[in-house]
Amino acid sequence: MKQKEMATSCSLLLSTLFLHSPPSSQFSNGTFLNLSQRSSPSSISLYSIRSKRCFRVLSKLSLDDNEGDCFLTSLGPALSAVKPLFLLCTSVALSFSLFSASPAVESASAFVVTTPRKLQTDELATVRLFQENTPSVVYITNLAVRQDAFTLDVLEVPQGSGSGFVWDKQGHIVTNYHVIRGASDLRVTLADQTTFDAKIVGFDQDKDVAVLRIDAPKDKLRPIPVGVSADLLVGQKVFAIGNPFGLDHTLTTGVISGLRREISSAATGRPIQDVIQTDAAINPGNSGGPLLDSSGTLIGINTAIYSPSGASSGVGFSIPVDTVGGIVDQLVRFGKVTRPILGIKFAPDQSVEQLGVSGVLVLDAPPSGPAGKAGLQSTKRDGYGRLILGDIITSVNGTKVSNGSDLYRILDQCKVGDEVTVEVLRGDHKEKISVTLEPKSDET
Repeated sequence: MKQKEMATSCSLLLSTLFLHSPPSSQFSNGTFLNLSQRSSPSSISLYSIRSKRCFRVLSKLSLDDNEGDCFLTSLGPALSAVKPLFLLCTSVALSFSLFSASPAVESASAFVVTTPRKLQTDELATVRLFQENTPSVVYITNLAVRQDAFTLDVLEVPQGSGSGFVWDKQGHIVTNYHVIRGASDLRVTLADQTTFDAKIVGFDQDKDVAVLRIDAPKDKLRPIPVGVSADLLVGQKVFAIGNPFGLDHTLTTGVISGLRREISSAATGRPIQDVIQTDAAINPGNSGGPLLDSSGTLIGINTAIYSPSGASSGVGFSIPVDTVGGIVDQLVRFGKVTRPILGIKFAPDQSVEQLGVSGVLVLDAPPSGPAGKAGLQSTKRDGYGRLILGDIITSVNGTKVSNGSDLYRILDQCKVGDEVTVEVLRGDHKEKISVTLEPKSDET
């Protein structure tokens, strides 16, 4: 059979197949598939059957000429009579079926099958926790006034940054005191990147906690859910959200690696008790951000890391929320924290250890302070310049005092106005003295 007749027969068969199939059909891997969403499984099967028949025909045409002529002869005498007309109609029909589109189908495109992303249950919980609590975390910029050395212009330049979180709908923001220390102005950036000028409501240097306030619409403020820290366990998962190195919100995860730790305040050196230790990375800029449990509630404020190199070493510390809650309430209500004091200055612990005694050596007890009023004696020199040691506090309310941290820990459990029994070593004998605790002189 001639090549022209073979092409004519192929075109006829292909045209017949396309004319009986939707314009959106596409030939792939020996199968005609209807790409329209309206296609049914039965129609797809029909097209598959037609394609198989077509290939059987093409296989016949690929045989020798005699067998091909017999096949065309079986199509009937009408085919050979209108061969030129069929050639023209077949070409037009094939072109129309390939390039025309049905009104119900916008385009004929190949199926693209995408495998859905599968996350584990714990991964989904972490993603959800981050998405739900990110709106509560803010970015704090500490601005300081500087004078240009050449123009003498006064400028505000950033001198530090940190994180914080929304406490309530009144616009109170909680953070670390060392984040805002020395600031002339403060700016708070919310999760939606809106920035507001912040005012300092109050701060507690001893516990490294500060409260700011911004005038933001209530619909922009998302208070963080507050939990408890008294029932925490070593090993439970924790999550830290903040803005390390000035980056956008970042999540770090870890576990509680220790409880009831003690660190010193960066401002006053006064010890902070019951601190949470975690291996969640707390980098510069994370300070003041929240530490959350697996339910997404606040359990602490990220405040410090132990790192001789300055990088995260897997030992971070957070102030427990039970301590923070009481401080924030006082700062919001009164603008200050009323904490009781004995009204003394005491010697460094190393100096007392060199004397071979255990306790707190009183260096100065001003007469106007509670200890001075009660009769505690200060360290002084006699007329010959010899040092006369003052009272050495060995216990308060029956609790042994070995160093300054022990004394602070006991006073943190007391209130202004409480009367405590102070046992002191005076010379070679012990005495018990009643002292009424008073607030700091700058807080009265």
